Amino acid sequence: MPAPSILTTTDDHVTRLTLNRPEALNALTPDQRDHLIALLAEASADPQVRAVVLTGTGRGFCAGADLRGGTAAATATAATAATAPAATTAGERIAGDVARTLRVGAQRLIAAVLDCEKPVVAAVNGTAAGLGAHLALACDLVLAAESARFIEVFVRRGLVPDGGGAYLLPRLVGPQRAKELMFFGDTLGAADAARLGLVNRVVPDGDLDKTAREWAARLAAGPTRALALTKQLVNASLDADRTTAFAAEAAAQEINMTTADAQEGVRSFTERRAAAFRGR
Repeated sequence: MPAPSILTTTDDHVTRLTLNRPEALNALTPDQRDHLIALLAEASADPQVRAVVLTGTGRGFCAGADLRGGTAAATATAATAATAPAATTAGERIAGDVARTLRVGAQRLIAAVLDCEKPVVAAVNGTAAGLGAHLALACDLVLAAESARFIEVFVRRGLVPDGGGAYLLPRLVGPQRAKELMFFGDTLGAADAARLGLVNRVVPDGDLDKTAREWAARLAAGPTRALALTKQLVNASLDADRTTAFAAEAAAQEINMTTADAQEGVRSFTERRAAAFRGR
C-alpha cells in the first residue's frame, strides 16, 4: 500500500500537515492539493485544533504543481495550475478555462491558508518554488531551514505568477522587491529571504522540526479566538482604509470579549497569575 501523499497528525491541539512526495520535491498533484484544502478547512473548524504546522518530507517543501503527471494543456497554461482545463469534444481549450483552473486550484489553496481560523506555521525544509513558495508565504509565520530556498520560477517558463503571488509578495517586501524576484526568477536563499522579510526566522536544518513544534505549542496554548480575529484584522488591513480598519478592530474586540479566554485573561491579570487559555 503506497504511503499517503499528506501525512496528518494531531497532538496537543496542533495539527501537523506534511507533504509526502519527496521523490517529486513535494510538487502538488490536483488530488493532493484538494486534500490539503480539505484538511485546512477541517483544522479551521475543529475546536480541538488550535494551531497548524505545514511542512514537507525530504529535500523539498513544495516545488509547485506537479506538471509531469498532467496533460500538455496544463503545462501550457501555468506552472502552478494543478489541474488541466477541461477540453471540448474537439480537444481545444475554451477562453475562460485557464482562469477557472486557477480559481478552483492554486488560488483556492492559498485562500484556504489565509482564511484558516487557526495560526498556520510553515516549516520550510527545502525548495519552495512557484506555488510552493506562495503556499509558504501565505502562512502566518514562516520558519526556514538554512538549506531552504525560494524561487519565483514562473518567469523561467515565460509565465505570469499565479497562486496569489502578485498579491502576497508586494505586501511582504514592497513592489520593487517583488518585481525583482518575479522578473528575474533567481533562487533566494533562506538568509536573504529573512533579510527581505519573507521569513520570520532561519534555523539549522536539524532544529527546524523542534522549533516548529515549540512555536506551534506556544500558539496552541494561546487564546485561539483572539488569534483568529487578530489574523483576520491584519490580513484585511492591507486592503482597507483607516476608517474601515478601525471599525473592524472595534467589531473584533466586541466579539472577542464574549469568549471565555478573554474573560480568563482579564481575571488572571487582576489576580496576578498566568492565564490558562482553553481555546474557547
